Amino acid sequence: MKPTLVVMAAGMGSRFGGLKQAEPVTKDGKGILDFSVYDAKKAGFGKVIFIIREDMAEDFKRLIGERISQTISVEYVYQDMSDLPNGRTKPFGTGHAIYCCKDIVKEPFAIINADDYYGQNAFFEIGKHLADAKKGEYAMTAYLLENTLSKNGTVSRGVCEVEDGYLKQVTEYTKIDSDCSYTFDGRKVILPKTTPVSMNLWGLTPDIFEYIHKEYQDFLAHADLMKDEFFIPTVISNAVNNKKATVRVYKNTDKWYGITYREDLEEIKDAIGGYIKDGLYQGL
Repeated sequence: MKPTLVVMAAGMGSRFGGLKQAEPVTKDGKGILDFSVYDAKKAGFGKVIFIIREDMAEDFKRLIGERISQTISVEYVYQDMSDLPNGRTKPFGTGHAIYCCKDIVKEPFAIINADDYYGQNAFFEIGKHLADAKKGEYAMTAYLLENTLSKNGTVSRGVCEVEDGYLKQVTEYTKIDSDCSYTFDGRKVILPKTTPVSMNLWGLTPDIFEYIHKEYQDFLAHADLMKDEFFIPTVISNAVNNKKATVRVYKNTDKWYGITYREDLEEIKDAIGGYIKDGLYQGL
C-alpha cells in the first residue's frame, strides 16, 4: 500500500498577505506545492489530500488543485470550524487539521505544510520509512536550524531533543532571528546553528488519530479557546512520553525554503530555478 501525502493548506498567510500557497515561483506559474507533490510521487506516495477551509475551496482548487490532480490522485478535507467559540476565526492549529482527516486516511501517511519546500531527500527517507512502518512507528525529518531561517523576519521553530536516533521531545521556540537568536527573560540567547528543528514533515500511521482524539477532547475542556492552538507536535510528543509511539528522526542537511514573508519569494524562486536547471524536475 502506497503512503498518502497530507498537505496542511488551510492557512491564508496573514503575514505574507494572501493565498501564499498559490504564489508562483516559476515563470510558467508553478508554486511550491507542485514541487513537493512531484518529490512525493517520485518517492512512492500514491495520493495527496489537501486540508483546506471551505471558504477558500473554490480558489484553491482553481489555482492549485486542478493542476496537481492531472499528475496524482487528489482529495480534499475541509478543516471543521464548528468548534470555534464566537469571536474566533482562526482554526485551532495543526493537530486539529490532521484530526479532520480521521475518516479518510486509512494508510501510513506523511504531513507537510503547503508553503514549505522540503527537498527530494526528505520525501525519499520518510517514504521508505512508511513502507515498512508498523503501528506507532512514526518518523520525522529534522533540519539544521541555520538552514530554516528567514532573512526577512523572525520565525517559530520546533526544537528537537534526539537520543540514539529517536525523538525525545519537541519544544516550540518563537521569534527566532536570522542569527539563530531569540529573546528569553529580556536577554538574547543564541542557539547552535546545527540545532535539529521540526518543519512539520512527519511520517505517521493511522493509530495517531486515537491519540489526537483524546488530546483534542482535553484541549477543548481546558484550553483558552479564544487564543490557544492545538499542535500536532504536542500530540506526538505526548504519545512518545506515554510509550505509545516512537519517532525515528531523519536528520537532513538540505536547505529548507518557506514563504513566511513576501520578501522570501525571491530566494525561493532562485533556488528552485537552480534545481530545475540541474535537472531535478524533468517533466514537471
